[in-house]
Amino acid sequence: MSQTPPPGRPDDGEGRNPLEDLLRQLMGGMPPGGGPAGANPFAGLDPAALQAAGLPGDPAALGRMMAQVQQMMAGGGDGPVNWDLAHQVARQRAVVDGDPSVPDAARRSAAEALRLADLWLDERTALGSAGATSAAWSRSEWVEATLPVWKQLAEPVARSVGEAMATAMAEQAPPEMRAMVSAASGVVRSVGGAVFGMQVGQAIGELAGEVVSGTDIGLPLAPEGTTALLPANVDAFAEGLEVPLEEVRLYLALRECAHARLFTQRPWLRAHVLGIVEAFAAGIRIDTERIEEAVRSVDPTDPEALQQALGSGMLEPERTPEQEAALGRLETVLALVEGWVDHVVDSAAAPLPSAAALREVVRRRRASGGPAEHTLSSLVGLELRPRRLRDAAALWAAVEAAEGVEGRDAAWSHPDLVPGPEDLDDPAGYAGRRSRDDAQASDVDAALAQLLDGGLGEARHERSAGERTARRDEGGQDDEPADDGRGDDEPGDGGGAPR
Repeated sequence: MSQTPPPGRPDDGEGRNPLEDLLRQLMGGMPPGGGPAGANPFAGLDPAALQAAGLPGDPAALGRMMAQVQQMMAGGGDGPVNWDLAHQVARQRAVVDGDPSVPDAARRSAAEALRLADLWLDERTALGSAGATSAAWSRSEWVEATLPVWKQLAEPVARSVGEAMATAMAEQAPPEMRAMVSAASGVVRSVGGAVFGMQVGQAIGELAGEVVSGTDIGLPLAPEGTTALLPANVDAFAEGLEVPLEEVRLYLALRECAHARLFTQRPWLRAHVLGIVEAFAAGIRIDTERIEEAVRSVDPTDPEALQQALGSGMLEPERTPEQEAALGRLETVLALVEGWVDHVVDSAAAPLPSAAALREVVRRRRASGGPAEHTLSSLVGLELRPRRLRDAAALWAAVEAAEGVEGRDAAWSHPDLVPGPEDLDDPAGYAGRRSRDDAQASDVDAALAQLLDGGLGEARHERSAGERTARRDEGGQDDEPADDGRGDDEPGDGGGAPR
């Protein structure tokens, strides 16, 4: 007879806990450690019961299905994400719409656009060239080149989710099954790794069909020292714009080279972004009720239903106040990066007849939910607000008007100097505060330099000499005898009193 589940463990309306039922089914109804080694744990189950649970009615077929799942999970190593699976899914998704090799002519055109863009940027930013190697990638090549950075971004989140999921399942399991669930925590983490592998792989593969360059989503995904365009996606981006392809290519190359300069010349920025993601991941919590609801509704034999469940956000973490703060910091710094690139490229691209139109196309692409918004949202729950991007571009324009190009780019010298969200609300005020702070800093630097150069000592000597002269002119007596070469404690021949 089924017992009423304790508070916090919803049932299916008939007194059964779906999570408990699933665990019992997967373990073949046996107690922990039951059954001989190597035996099929499903062999003794009633086929009718298996079908009622939404599983294959043939115990042997169920055993084969579970063996395939275990094989899939076993290939990903011990990490929080099954990267073998992610890599496979990403490559498959990237070629769904075709992925021809990049022709030599397209490679030459991309290299020339990136070279020219770097020259144009020399006049519009104080940050030096990234000294990058230019590349033209197919979609599959983009997947291969960016996968290492995706690992850095996704693993902190996946690790926290996996640990939270294992803990939640152990806490929600009935008392008589907690030992079994604890023993199966490694399997739970493997399942989580496989789920994340599929999710991240799907996102990367979809991005491969949309991005036009190595840094199109505002993150330093390309290997350091590399700028890249994806000619097939650049061609698709240019379709219907009524702008010559050469102009489109050069404009996008300007954006790619500007991103590369910022992340190369300010190496702290990459670590700063990844550190915020890790701070977000540290406090992840899992909604166990949502997982149990998904368990109730998913048919494990229906791949399409399983995929829909994985995409429904059943493993999406609940946000804590600390995570909200981390996401706010990440959103701000990414908006500042995109705003700086937007402003610099707008200035550098002035010779292009269609520069203004292309700038607006890129902005609308962001506003309509471009690749950055969707990928980051699925990865860490971040939603980029286009309003912030426009505000950031206005802020950098105001700083340049007040302090020039060098003053504008100096704000990237250290994390403490970078504008905050309140500065995006008041760009003119930020520029004014920076001018006042720079003036005060200059006064302090001048005083310190004078002190180190001995200027203050000379000034005191001149003031003392002037005071003695004034006293003599008034008929007074100089209270400091002239230096006759004797020690300070020896009386002089002139009868002067020792000091």
